[in-house]
Amino acid sequence: MSTTDAATFWDGVYTARPAATDPRPNDRLAETVADLPPGAALDLGCGAGGDALWLARRGWHVTAADISAVAVGRLARLARSRGLGDRVVAERHDLRESFPRGGFDLICAHYLHTPFDLDRASLLRTAAHALRVDGRLLVVDHGSATPWSWNQDPDARFPAPLEVAAELDLDPAAWTVERSGAPRRIATGPGGRTAEVTDHVLLIRRTA
Repeated sequence: MSTTDAATFWDGVYTARPAATDPRPNDRLAETVADLPPGAALDLGCGAGGDALWLARRGWHVTAADISAVAVGRLARLARSRGLGDRVVAERHDLRESFPRGGFDLICAHYLHTPFDLDRASLLRTAAHALRVDGRLLVVDHGSATPWSWNQDPDARFPAPLEVAAELDLDPAAWTVERSGAPRRIATGPGGRTAEVTDHVLLIRRTA
């Protein structure tokens, strides 16, 4: 499908939702990154911006990228209103065609799933190469579908973290897997609905 189709779809998703005033960070980000020293971070598919704002409050300089101009605009305004405009740069990117410039100490890709064609392995490989030495790539994928997910395909398959790592085909002399797991948690959706879900968590560190 075309870039326009994808951008229109995601703009529609965010337009249909009230603008978040205090978006929460993803649980896996908070538990993984809390003890890391702040540096330069890249949030791929930033959405409402909970991760970007959480990182910025802890001293990180964050580039937040999303295909939705609605999401990017909302995040930029929210960051300024929170006094974090100097720490959060929100950029619109169709990650099939462009990738934010720079070197990063942390790159996050939380639930980077889409109904549109996306070569995720290529994208995540590009992200791994954008890490500085000792930088980390955190990939958190759905390991199960919530009742409110846009993807209700009963035949949907959720690759395990080590499958995702294998697809990246990174040189083990320069990148190492620090974490690979499938923890469960209680997720809260629209209207306060809750469900137990599985996350697939992959943490890769660049060593050289």
